[in-house]
Amino acid sequence: MKLVEHSRSKTPDVVWLNGSPALQKLDRPLLKYLVRYCTVAHWEYCPNLDQPLGLEDVVILLHHYLKTLPYPVHLVGHGISGLLGLLYGECYPEKVRSLTLLSVGVDGGMDWQAYYYRRMSQFPCLRQPLLLQMVNHLFGYQSGFMSHQLVRLLEEDLQTSISPHTLAKQFQFHPRMVDVPLLVCGSEDDEVVDNERFQEWRCWLKKCDRLWQYPQGRYFFHYFYPQEVGQQILNFWRAKVYRDQLAQESALP
Repeated sequence: MKLVEHSRSKTPDVVWLNGSPALQKLDRPLLKYLVRYCTVAHWEYCPNLDQPLGLEDVVILLHHYLKTLPYPVHLVGHGISGLLGLLYGECYPEKVRSLTLLSVGVDGGMDWQAYYYRRMSQFPCLRQPLLLQMVNHLFGYQSGFMSHQLVRLLEEDLQTSISPHTLAKQFQFHPRMVDVPLLVCGSEDDEVVDNERFQEWRCWLKKCDRLWQYPQGRYFFHYFYPQEVGQQILNFWRAKVYRDQLAQESALP
């Protein structure tokens, strides 16, 4: 586990979750936007290939860190890292002020790797050509040089991510309702968490929860549109602070 503080303060307001070290550079634009307005810690799990851990074990490692903080924090995660936050919020809601999920469907396990292995089983071909296709699915059209750079990134993620999927088996995670305020963000042109999967969240939301989609950006929409996504996240947090204040005032004698 690695923790990087994105401020001078040792007590963050926000913890960004990363279970995909190879893809962390795609999170940086949004992180840079958020740290202008709040204190952010970047929690990253770097797997030991000799001792691979399941998601439940990573949840426990995350709790070892979060229980050292004096108050609940906002958790943010993209893809499989969002599923990690969802599992944590289910187990330890008292430590979570709110949970923001980016490109996470009701079946939280439907990440890009599950999509990749599913396509490989349906249309068997060599890894490199399929990964080149995946670049178009995940990022949209890219130049030849950039496509090959992204293929290398995806290949590394297949080796180092906490994603539990393999060609032999793609795991499913049943929909769940967590007892924390929830913001779910996605992209309308995402092929991994498509619009149908995204809208299924409506059956599982509480009154204080919110769904938001950006028109474009595909699976990594937060990389291409960090300001638009960041503004939605900040608005959600500010609205929650306002609701908390109203609740405290109504509780006064």
